Amino acid sequence: MWADLLKKISGWQRPEPPVYDLRTIRVPRLAGRALKLMAMLLELPGFRGWLRPILLSQVGLRAFRKYRPNAGPTPLPLHPPEIPASLVPSGSPAEYEAELLKSTHQPPKEGFQPESALDFHRAYLEGRTTPLKVAQRLLDVIRNLEASAVPLRPLIEWDGENLLRQAQESTERYQQGHPAGLLDGVPVAIKDEFDLVPYPTRVGTQVLGTNAATRDSTAVSRLRKAGALLLGKANMHELGMGVTGFNPHHGIARNPYDPERYPGGSSSGPAVAVAVGLCPVALGADGGGSIRIPAALCGIFGLKATWGRVSSAGQFPLAWSVKHAGPLAATLSDLALAYGVIAGADENDPWTLRQPEVALPRPEPKLPDGLCIGVFVPWFEHTKPEVFRVCLGAVEMLQELGLERKEVEFRGLESARLAHLVSIVSEMLSANTPHFRRKSRFGRDIRINLALAQHLTATDYVKAQQVRTEVMTALSGVFEEVDLLVTPTTARTAPPILADVAAAGESDLTVQDELMRFVAPFNLTGHPALSVPCGYDPQGLPVGLQLIGRPWEEALLLRVGAAFEAKVARTSPMLHHTLLSG
Repeated sequence: MWADLLKKISGWQRPEPPVYDLRTIRVPRLAGRALKLMAMLLELPGFRGWLRPILLSQVGLRAFRKYRPNAGPTPLPLHPPEIPASLVPSGSPAEYEAELLKSTHQPPKEGFQPESALDFHRAYLEGRTTPLKVAQRLLDVIRNLEASAVPLRPLIEWDGENLLRQAQESTERYQQGHPAGLLDGVPVAIKDEFDLVPYPTRVGTQVLGTNAATRDSTAVSRLRKAGALLLGKANMHELGMGVTGFNPHHGIARNPYDPERYPGGSSSGPAVAVAVGLCPVALGADGGGSIRIPAALCGIFGLKATWGRVSSAGQFPLAWSVKHAGPLAATLSDLALAYGVIAGADENDPWTLRQPEVALPRPEPKLPDGLCIGVFVPWFEHTKPEVFRVCLGAVEMLQELGLERKEVEFRGLESARLAHLVSIVSEMLSANTPHFRRKSRFGRDIRINLALAQHLTATDYVKAQQVRTEVMTALSGVFEEVDLLVTPTTARTAPPILADVAAAGESDLTVQDELMRFVAPFNLTGHPALSVPCGYDPQGLPVGLQLIGRPWEEALLLRVGAAFEAKVARTSPMLHHTLLSG
């Protein structure tokens, strides 16, 4: 009553929410018996009715249900295919390959230099080795990794004969003077979420994938056509429903910088495979940071392109409105090459048909003048101190490259967090309902997540899509002021693998929040985002910086990322192998 009266008298309006409203999630970690008990209670009819709402309220669902969005729903983050004139000189993927071969501009030799696709290609052209010899060495390295006291578990399935057959075909193409391109003969790992002949697609479970794939996914097919040596299936967090890399069925993926720490997920295996030196490129998927998080924690590059840029045909349909296929890579040029191969329209995925031509930046040493990066200061500061210090230094490096820095505001991050949560777990539950009858065969953290998802309603899901509209509008406003938005990729470095996870796993929503804090909004909005290695914490663990761009402006992200790469001295992982030099 008083509010109505004040409004009539003085034009009083409901006060605006705070500009920065993102919560820090503090929920007790569960492992061992406590985890087993919680999973059981959430599934029991006598307990789940009152326990599920309590747990969901701890992550903010009660407040989300009270929120009243002022927008209609956007069920898919589709963006118009029109883009403004490119801010950086760019060309087709074929032109990028040709210019990369001719370019003499290379990253500085200071610090760790991982083997790149260009290194493999030149070694083959010069006759210093062959794809077949590389494949033979690669199989030795894989066997040694598996036989080690603490296996890193980057791969869960591979076929030596199949790999050698691919390598022989690639060797013959080089001998005949007709390689398929810069990725011909280059090893590439494939996340166990994509169909890859002749392997089953298990999605990190022991429930799915009873039969071998009979057809490659589109992204895999394009890599195969480019001549890549497809290693096999890479490990992942089960069902993609976690961001550490824990997997109770195929073994815990471990970080090459410290095997007692997680590599991040859910594209854990692809990141480990690249970081440890099995391949310069891997194919991953990102529904809530699942490419960018492990890229940051493992000290490599990861790109989530604009939603609809890369085909999802032949990819398990885990979360269709937030999921993106994309590359992880050892160097920025590797990332650009792989992106150029897999991106583009695909008649088997109708959402890819309305997109601009795929463009890659020209490998020029200097950035164009006038580029501006935006920093939302309270969000940027919402990290562990050691991460903040490294990322602040990275922003200063960008300024040294000639980019102007501007402070911006990005409203609605708390509602965005919850809208993403509701969207992804609802869609994952829908995708897995037929399999949830065999829930005892899922890991307990996954059973908890799926049980909580069953408490969500259609109203929650529709509201999440309304919030998506609001967040997309807010982000459009940010990009009217700046060309790129910059954040840390994660709020912490790689978390430790504690001793009590061996029996049943763990559920740690606090760590999950720290890893997803900066990445999930852009799955909701569909904007392209790139994680680049930017330094290390005092323990030598990698830190990632995230660059976010306007829809379809991947070329700008890649160009700025390449300039930044040239300024950062990298450190070799504790465990790393080379394939071109024994």
